Amino acid sequence: MDIKEIQNLIKFVAKSGASEVKLEMDDIKITIRTGSESETTFVQQMPMQSAPVMQQQMPAQQAASPVQEAPAPAEDSKYITIKSPIIGTFYRKPSPDKPVFVEVGTDIKEGDVLCVIEAMKLFNEIESEISGKIVKVLVDDSSPVEFDQPLFLVDPS
Repeated sequence: MDIKEIQNLIKFVAKSGASEVKLEMDDIKITIRTGSESETTFVQQMPMQSAPVMQQQMPAQQAASPVQEAPAPAEDSKYITIKSPIIGTFYRKPSPDKPVFVEVGTDIKEGDVLCVIEAMKLFNEIESEISGKIVKVLVDDSSPVEFDQPLFLVDPS
């Protein structure tokens, strides 16, 4: 198992919402734990005979997987990121039978409702603090979000 396969496994586990996954194969043992501030991954090579045990811990930045890829840094610098003010579940619609609040390309102004975040059975409307155009929605509907997690990219021009 190479590093790319391990990274893909980490991304899959992060998306699945599982808190811990253990995988043991002939020559490798992997434990992936999620659900805390940082995700922890341990990769352990099983010793052949007297070979030392290899243990590798991957940083949380590599383990975390965004729903959509962020734009390149040069392109990203002109956009403003709207972040989640609370922990909860992100919803793009006020209710399942209603249309989404904003789409990519929607012009927004200060005070417009962008989404709803459910926290402890309360639905909190998240309003825009800036005017501009939605460039990218960074979170899938009905996904859990953390405090300060990027939700939208906005072009202020």
